[in-house]
Amino acid sequence: MTELEEQEVDFGRYRGLLAARWWLPVGGLLLGVIVGLALAAVGGSVWKASALISLGQPFSPTGGSPVASFATNPRAVSEIIRSESALKEASRASGMRLGNLRGHVSSGQVGGGTGAAARSVTLLQLNVQGPKPGKVEAAANTLAQIVVEDTTASYVGTKIRTLQDQLKSLQDRINIQQQTVTQYQTATENQGLAPLDRLALVSQLNGAAQLLGQLKDEQVTAQQQLALAQNVESATIVRKAAAVKTTARSARTSMLVAGLIGLLLGGLAAVLWDSLARLGPRR
Repeated sequence: MTELEEQEVDFGRYRGLLAARWWLPVGGLLLGVIVGLALAAVGGSVWKASALISLGQPFSPTGGSPVASFATNPRAVSEIIRSESALKEASRASGMRLGNLRGHVSSGQVGGGTGAAARSVTLLQLNVQGPKPGKVEAAANTLAQIVVEDTTASYVGTKIRTLQDQLKSLQDRINIQQQTVTQYQTATENQGLAPLDRLALVSQLNGAAQLLGQLKDEQVTAQQQLALAQNVESATIVRKAAAVKTTARSARTSMLVAGLIGLLLGGLAAVLWDSLARLGPRR
């Protein structure tokens, strides 16, 4: 008898054993499905909190062109939220154990694409999973705030502080110049002035008023640049995290895996039934 014929005989014998004791694999399948369903039911639930973050888009000091920096790199956010210092801060703020945070924090682009489209995406979703809804919310929001602070503190943060200082200086100059214009206006109303003196005061008043107008124009420009830096260039939390309950184990997957294991074990028992019976206790 050839090797191929021997294999065919063995397969035929196995099929016969499975057919004779079909109830073993079927029972194993049913038992596995029941066990899988029970495991999914008692496996508990976890909570997931997701915060939506805009990384912003920094521009050059004049606002003419975008500026590339680590702050707009989604990979930088992933590294920030997984850093030990950020996790410790989130742990303190939320009450979650540090070990429960490690490996349960993630981030990903929202609406990402490829090529140029991927580079233009600045929206990120930051996720935290854990057993307590209030704690995962607090941890996610703390990490989101850390991302905003870390990515805005460098170039855009310096730009905002510079514009705020500039606006304060402009306001001081405007106040002084307004007083000067008021003084000239009062002086020109003096009826005892000689015509040449009045003409000189009017000329000085026009110059002071023109300078006041220029300062106010600079103020408006600086206010617009500050609004751009704060609302567009800076990273912001678009929506705070809110916890949502999720099943820890998928019932369908648990039933499928356990049922398959039960089917295989039942089939193995059917094939080895005779051998196991011979090895049983003898009188």
